[in-house]
Amino acid sequence: MIAPWWKTGVIYQIYLRSFRDADGDGIGDLKGILDKMAHFDETLGVQAVWITPFFPSPMNDFGYDVRNYTDVDPLFGDLATFEKLVSAAHRRGIKVIIDFICNHTSDQHPWFLDSRSARDNARRNWYVWADPRPDGTPPNNWLSLFGGSAWEWDQKTGQYYLHSFFREQPDLNWRSPEVRAAMLDVLRFWIDRGVDGFRINNVQRLMKDPGLRDNPVSAVQHRPRRSMGPYHMQSHRHDRGHADLHPLLAEMRTVLDTHRPGFPRLAIGEVHARDPEQWATFFGPDNDELHLPLNYSLITTPWNARAVRRAVDRTEAALPDGAWPTYVLGNHDEHRLASRVGAAQARVAAMLLLTLRGTPTIYYGDEIGMTETDVPVQCQQDPWGVRMVGLGRDGCRTPMQWSDKPNGGFSGCEAQQLWLPVNDNHPVCNVSAQLKVSDSMLALYRKLLFMRKNSPALQLGDYRPLDRVPKDCFAFRRVHEEEEFLIALNFGDSEMTVDLAGAISGGKTLISTHPLKEMYRVDDALHLRGNEGLVVKVAR
Repeated sequence: MIAPWWKTGVIYQIYLRSFRDADGDGIGDLKGILDKMAHFDETLGVQAVWITPFFPSPMNDFGYDVRNYTDVDPLFGDLATFEKLVSAAHRRGIKVIIDFICNHTSDQHPWFLDSRSARDNARRNWYVWADPRPDGTPPNNWLSLFGGSAWEWDQKTGQYYLHSFFREQPDLNWRSPEVRAAMLDVLRFWIDRGVDGFRINNVQRLMKDPGLRDNPVSAVQHRPRRSMGPYHMQSHRHDRGHADLHPLLAEMRTVLDTHRPGFPRLAIGEVHARDPEQWATFFGPDNDELHLPLNYSLITTPWNARAVRRAVDRTEAALPDGAWPTYVLGNHDEHRLASRVGAAQARVAAMLLLTLRGTPTIYYGDEIGMTETDVPVQCQQDPWGVRMVGLGRDGCRTPMQWSDKPNGGFSGCEAQQLWLPVNDNHPVCNVSAQLKVSDSMLALYRKLLFMRKNSPALQLGDYRPLDRVPKDCFAFRRVHEEEEFLIALNFGDSEMTVDLAGAISGGKTLISTHPLKEMYRVDDALHLRGNEGLVVKVAR
């Protein structure tokens, strides 16, 4: 049986505003993706691209506040351009995944304008409205992730509406049959235009407690990556993840499986869960919900060998029968990988991501080691950071660095017109320069991707960790029928020797994160330089 493409492939995330500006307005667009289509297959060899929102929007949250689900914002192009993009990708064998922003809309969406116009409007129940408490305060203690109460008072109709994020993003009421029907039609609309999959945004927010009960104070205080004050002092038991979320996901999955029979679409979900067992529930009891609940465990785990291995082992142990893991090391909400773990360990991280069992997602620019940009206050754009100082995500969203040309080859406009400034290191850290260097970060990604693309063991093989290794080493085997690889990763600065006696029957090195003049034979021991990762083809 042939494995589905999403099991064997690699996904590349494009933050649309920052990938390539084709029309010279300083903001990335769909034509820019079209112009760089060769980067996905000829340069990298990935099998799918995920494009962040391009729908019409007032841009209060840069497209995550949707005004129209079935069109393209003129800022990014039009429907015809999107359809050309899909066709061009498919000709190259590349799948196209888009965001499904389904927890909330913009407050300028026609649905919400109707809903807030009067209590007796036919669409009033399309959003979550509630009366105030007797003293006029919000209905409960729920908080917005972006600060303050999750409730906004509407003077005209005398009720509060719920917004899990900005007040300009009112939450949809998925308990309304009309909302379900309308949103499932959105999926069908984009499937009809050739979309291969959907990344379902904020999955856990879709269903809240229908009784609107207060959240309790959190009994377990954890240290988040970003300090969000009171928000992390609550246990979010009632404002997210209600049990009837799972039948809803199964309903979405049915649409993806059955609309246009014979061409099932991929369901990826944004799932944030510290507990792997909770994360695993999103596959569904019969693997009938999400194909790939995104797994952020490697982002939140301390970057050392023991912690990373523990996170991988816990993921593997939590997987239901027949489920498939996925790993993420960077995205549009997190500090850049190379800045989090350092330049040397970013190479180790690349090898880890592309050799573990599961579907990897590469965030644009990580393939050249783009670092977090220190965006001056006067240039910052992220509304979260503007409203809550220190929480901005602009630094990981700066323009892709294509060359040493002005603006890093991202745009032909004047630098001051760019929506965000290009990192100052773009003259040396760019795609064009790294294509010419045999030991660049891009060269490493290309080698790993080519090897993975041509290896059943790395695509589908078992994961078998090695136990007798130094404390700074994480080593594992990938085994499929007659093919086997050993991956050994040094998370420390010091050299080490890994005892392989009884673990493998010898082999030969294939790829190192360091310059490797020639392959050499490996028998009972493997020598790793500081911050080195090695892939060994095991003799069978």
